[in-house]
Amino acid sequence: MPDDDLYQALGVAKDASADDIKKAYRSLARKYHPDRNQGDAAAEERFKQVSHAHDVLSDPDKRREYDAARVFGGGRTPPGGGSGGAAGFGDFADIFGDMFRRGGNRGAGNQPPPRGEDVEVEVTLSFEQAMNGAQIVVTADINATCPTCAGSGAKAGTSPRLCPDCRGRGVVGRDLGGFSLGQTCPRCHGNGTIIDDPCPTCAGAGTVAEHKRYTVKIPPGVKDGTRVRQAGKGQAGLRGGKPGDLIVITRVTPSRIFERNGDDLSIDVPVTISEAALGAPIEIPTIDGRVKLKVPPGSQDGRALRVPGKGAPKLKRSGRGDLIARLRVRVPESLSAEQRAALEQFAELDGSNPRTGLFG
Repeated sequence: MPDDDLYQALGVAKDASADDIKKAYRSLARKYHPDRNQGDAAAEERFKQVSHAHDVLSDPDKRREYDAARVFGGGRTPPGGGSGGAAGFGDFADIFGDMFRRGGNRGAGNQPPPRGEDVEVEVTLSFEQAMNGAQIVVTADINATCPTCAGSGAKAGTSPRLCPDCRGRGVVGRDLGGFSLGQTCPRCHGNGTIIDDPCPTCAGAGTVAEHKRYTVKIPPGVKDGTRVRQAGKGQAGLRGGKPGDLIVITRVTPSRIFERNGDDLSIDVPVTISEAALGAPIEIPTIDGRVKLKVPPGSQDGRALRVPGKGAPKLKRSGRGDLIARLRVRVPESLSAEQRAALEQFAELDGSNPRTGLFG
């Protein structure tokens, strides 16, 4: 496949972000994977094109070299003069010479195979599960290491051979008159090796699509959006590289009575007029039971009382936050004759006017 078609192969723009490239690759790889297109030679070739494009564009160094080759290749004159010689280029020649030297150190024999991509899944937890921790089962569609070729991509009894054009580096030099610019090797597509007899199970990809189920331990104290990482359970690395991670993103259902602010929890606690005025011992709920609380005499509506250590578990530290009890004074909607008489007598004895401050 011509290198000029790498962005087109993934259907992304030239300035696509790394995330855009990843999403495009995943979608196309699932669509054209040999396991889902048995006997379809066109789909197999398309899968190879997509894999090659992703291998180049997902690697910052390879992509930088590829983009530079597109700009200054094809007979175009590099910036700095019409002759194309190294004289007068100054830092430009040094920069691209250094780029090629770095590229020349890459390859099958000098650098570990690329690590697999991370896989993200979302799970919904109840508030109680988030506070207490839980074990949940998650499922994910991933590309696992091919069991037949152990990720090499080569047919049993054979192995990939060193690319004769780049000698395993994955890049070749293009002479631009006075200096060389590294570009992805068109023969091995940057892999550094060539597979003459592809594995029949994975068609040379080194990976196969699998539907995985994992049991994941969610620690106490997670919040909405917390990322729980499961090492080595993501996409398989190409050519036997280390697998990526599985990242479980938690979505927590709000509690009916508790509100969360960081590690602290808050709760509205109804109290009667007499409890607020006279003070009283009461019980309030916590995430793990009940706790006794004393309402101070003369408490006003909205007063906050702090209960240390009864909040949410601290996710990355020991201990727990605090529980904030907000007093809500409840006024009876109906009164008995005795209650009314008592309140009228209290009003006569009180004689105060709480609204005097409103008039200056």
